[in-house]
Amino acid sequence: MEFIKVEHIPDLVVVKFKAFYDERGYFEETFNAKQFKDSNLPTEWVQSNHSHSAEGVLRGMHWQKEPFAQDKYVKVSRGKAIDVAVDIRVGSPTFGKFHMVELTEENHTGFFIPKGFAHGFMALTDEVEFEYMVSGGQYDKDSERSFRWNDPDVNIPWGADTPILSDKDAQAPLLGELPEEDLFKFNKAE
Repeated sequence: MEFIKVEHIPDLVVVKFKAFYDERGYFEETFNAKQFKDSNLPTEWVQSNHSHSAEGVLRGMHWQKEPFAQDKYVKVSRGKAIDVAVDIRVGSPTFGKFHMVELTEENHTGFFIPKGFAHGFMALTDEVEFEYMVSGGQYDKDSERSFRWNDPDVNIPWGADTPILSDKDAQAPLLGELPEEDLFKFNKAE
């Protein structure tokens, strides 16, 4: 595995898997606790999730506030999606900035998103299988927060004007409309 810190937001990490191909297909290791630990990433996950999405489905921008905040490690096992993380740590020099990664079954790539970031993705092909593990807090519905996918101040280039959204995502507030207690505080020591 190769761990690549995102240059403009170094708390985000792109993970490249090595795939071993033969006549049967391929094998890849998508998580290795020692390698994650050596890269200062979490190794204890509390939940593993899987979603299935049709082309054009957009899920995001989501997080859970403290004390149920979660790190996420995401990948696509079928199809193609764009995955986005947005810094929502008040006082961070990269607050409101995002990074986008294309995740596909062919590019053998994962994306690590720490607490303090909103997360979302959009399915670019039909039958997208999206998998992610979370560390930190368990799922807590009352701690769920989101901001609108097309917030003009964040300006994420999704490549679609009318994605398929849940009612919750379609009606989410803008990032600037959220109270500070729904966001995270930036810790300069991070």
